[in-house]
Parts: sequence; structure tokens; C-alpha cells
Amino acid sequence: MIARRHVLAAGAAGSAALALAACGGDSGGPGGTGSGGEVDGEGKTITMWLMEGTNASADTYIEELKAAFTEATGATLDVQVQPWEGAHDKFVTAMAGGTGPDVAEVGTTWVPEFADAGGLDVLTEDIEAAGLAEGLVQGLVDAGTLDGEMYGMPWYAGVRSILGNREMLEEAGVNAQPQNWDELLTMITTLEEHNPDWISFPVPGASIFSATPFIWGAGGEIAEEQGGTWSATVNSPEAVEGLTWYTDLALKHNSSTAAASTWVETEALAEFLQEKVPMFITGSWVPATIRADNPELAEKLVAFTIPAKDSPVAPSFLGGSLMCRFLETEEPELSFELIKMITTGDFATRWAEETNYFPGTIETMDEVVAGGDELTAVFAQQMTEGGKTVPVTPAWGKIEGAKTMSTLVGTILEGTSVQDAADTAAAEMDGFFSE
Repeated sequence: MIARRHVLAAGAAGSAALALAACGGDSGGPGGTGSGGEVDGEGKTITMWLMEGTNASADTYIEELKAAFTEATGATLDVQVQPWEGAHDKFVTAMAGGTGPDVAEVGTTWVPEFADAGGLDVLTEDIEAAGLAEGLVQGLVDAGTLDGEMYGMPWYAGVRSILGNREMLEEAGVNAQPQNWDELLTMITTLEEHNPDWISFPVPGASIFSATPFIWGAGGEIAEEQGGTWSATVNSPEAVEGLTWYTDLALKHNSSTAAASTWVETEALAEFLQEKVPMFITGSWVPATIRADNPELAEKLVAFTIPAKDSPVAPSFLGGSLMCRFLETEEPELSFELIKMITTGDFATRWAEETNYFPGTIETMDEVVAGGDELTAVFAQQMTEGGKTVPVTPAWGKIEGAKTMSTLVGTILEGTSVQDAADTAAAEMDGFFSE
């Protein structure tokens, strides 16, 4: 696979410190192919990093994956589970020192940064040759694509929609899917009038992904690329309209508390679990958590798509992970065989079922939805019709680290004008884009 190799310096503009040494495979040469085009990995070992905590049944999954991989290729699979906390810096250190794996689970917002740094290998030709290019979840494809090349194979994703307590909603006479912002506001004000002690629709100030559907739903963008240069647009009239509408729910209605400017999603969930909140924005993975912790409340759950200004489905952040191959692996073919095994077929379906995330292929996702419930169908609709990623640029990791977006929402809730807060955020983003 000579075509897969790139001169590191060419892919690591501004990231010369990440000069990679060989990592991963221990066979000392490129992987060969056996009869029938299958990769022959006899006597070889490849290493995979898997993030901790997504799958409560990960131990069993890993052991069966290792056995299946050995049966299919003859190679040994060494799976090393890594905690999410500190994982970003561990990746960077590994890329710089040549101590990384052959294959790794990489969060969607990190892929552009690591690809730009020269740490990840292009998978475009491999995906196309394997007949996998069609039928992938587009939001994950977008997240893993930089400069027209795919650096990650979609694995799993989650999306945010509105989760409600059917009993509380019906008590107030609210039970229909909102078709636009006007109808959502009517739902919220009806709940507010019915019971002023309820937090009718929490607006957690430190949760950027509860706010982005309203920026995007008004036709705004966080940032846009033109001629290879990114610039912030979160202060555009459309983005400001969406931010204003969303934050007004807290500032002009009882969709908040005095502490909401610093709330994260888990705090909104805590209030929902106490049945003080009739509906809120949360992730597709949350209903399973509620079923495990509070089966009685789980029986009351209902879901709605987050509406856009003039339509029932707004773009909503599609986050998750892709399976990536490190550029300097000595076993590119074996590594891609592993990526295929994890992201398609039985192991992809099983991971989705065990984690309550959606798989990265439409075919597998359709199977999960068919076997799911009404909640699953609503979240799937939000994902397939509105799944959207943040700006695909290496600078996004710095913006995320600086908490630019969560600071934006929080300062509005604390009294700063929307335009001033958005202008400040845009200036900070443009500083990162220009580095």
C-alpha cells in the first residue's frame, strides 16, 4: 500500500513536533495477503486503543473481538483501554514519541486535529475498495474528512433531541411534536403556566450542544471556510437570532434557575430524574441510563425532535467516535481488517445495542431502529435528517479546550447582550483560526 504513505511534514503544517516514529505492529514489514485476498496475519500482533466507559460490557466484547480477529486473520489483537480523561494529550504524546497503536478509537472532534498533525492515515481508498463508501452516516463522514480525504471510518454516534415525561406533559395538555419554534414556545409557556414550580425547559449555560441546534436552526453557522481559510460566523445575524431565541427561554421564562448559567447536561438530567423538569434536551444514550436507574420513570418517557425555526427537525450535533489507523503502523492491511470488523456487521450492531449509541452505517442503524422503540426512532430521525458536526478544522480542538462556546452561552445568561457575547466568541475563534 505504497499510496497510503505520506511525507509527514506535508501533513503536519505547524505541527513539526509530532514527528512520528514507527509504532504499533511488531512484524517489521507491511502486512501480506493470503489466499482469496484475505490478510494473512499469522505471527503478527497489532494494537488498538479503545476508550473507556462507553460500553459497560466492554470486557466481554473485547475478548470476543480478539478471538474473532485471530480466527479471521491469524494475528493477535492487543486491546488497550484508555480513559477519556487525558486521552487527547496521551494521543499527542504517543504521536510525538512513536508509542501509539496501529488502530485507535478517536472522538469526532479530534480527528481533524490529529490528521492535520500527521498522526492519522488516509482511509479513503481502503473504504472505497472495500465497498463501504456508500451508506455511511453522513455526519460522521463529515467529521472524519479533512481536505477531501477520510481519516476515520464511522463507528458510532449519538445525537441530542428532546426527552420528556409523558405524564407531566399530558397533565399540562402538551403531547405533540413541535413543528417549529413557535410551537415549541407554546409548549414551554403552557408548561410554565400550568405549574410555575416546574423548570419547563432547562437552558444549561455550559452545554454548547444544547444551544447549537438553535444557531443552526435559524440558518446560522459557528464558522465557515472560504478558500481554505476559516472564519467565525457565530456573531452573524442568523446565529445571533438563534442564540437569542434559545437564551430567552431562560431569561424570559422559567426554563432556568439562578445556577443555570453554569449548568451542564447532567444537572438538567438530575432535575428531570426528580420529576421537576417535564422536558429537556439530552442525548440518545440517556433513555437507557434512565431505564437502568429508574424503571418507573422510564415507562413515562417520550421524545420529540428539536425543531428548527420553520421545520420540525433542526440540525443537532452528531458526536461519537471513528476508527482510525495511525499513519506509521507497519501493518496497514491488518489494521484496516480490524477497522472493517469493528465498524460493520455483527460487531458494529452489537456495540450499538450494548452502548445505546447509533452505528456508523445506515444499514446497521436501520437494524437497530427496527429493533428499538419510539424513542429510538425519534433520535434516529434527528440524526439522519439533521445530524451535523462542528467545523472540521484542526483549530476546533483549541476552541473546544478554551470553552469558547460554553462561555458564550453562560455570559448571555449572566446578562451580557447576545451580540456582544457572540462578537467576543467570534474574535476568540478567529484568533485560533489564524494560528
